[in-house]
Amino acid sequence: MPTIFTQGDLFAEKDLNAYAFGATSSGHMDAGIAVAFKKRWPRLETEYAARCADGRFHLGDVFAFVDGETTVYTLALQEHWKAKAKLAALSRAMTRVVELATNAGVLRIGLPRVGTGLGGLEWLRVKSVLTKVSEHSRVELVVFEKFVRAKPASADAPPATELP
Repeated sequence: MPTIFTQGDLFAEKDLNAYAFGATSSGHMDAGIAVAFKKRWPRLETEYAARCADGRFHLGDVFAFVDGETTVYTLALQEHWKAKAKLAALSRAMTRVVELATNAGVLRIGLPRVGTGLGGLEWLRVKSVLTKVSEHSRVELVVFEKFVRAKPASADAPPATELP
């Protein structure tokens, strides 16, 4: 499937139940978009930190966290938040994400501009990797190039009815 590049709020997209984001292999989720992921899935941070602490999470690895109908793929792109992300690690991790998603029947994965924030990678190089990785697979990557906050429910909308 081709990679889709869009703008919006990754977490407000209604038809996504799989996500991917870049992380370090040091076990901390205290900066960048990782903070938003740990707020939504607190167990993700605990399991991710345990993998890092016991040496099961290295550059290029993927940790697939499943919570009900949602899957979150954590990609090891940096050794530490102060170190620059590695493009080779992104390529390995994304190839593995597509493989894992295919085997699990996941058809769409939402992700931010992975590796470009605190990771410091050049967006055009990342975009090229993402496009190449998904071009011959059944998995569609939905990349949110620009964050646009989702609009709150309209004040003019009729109130929800409560059942007795």
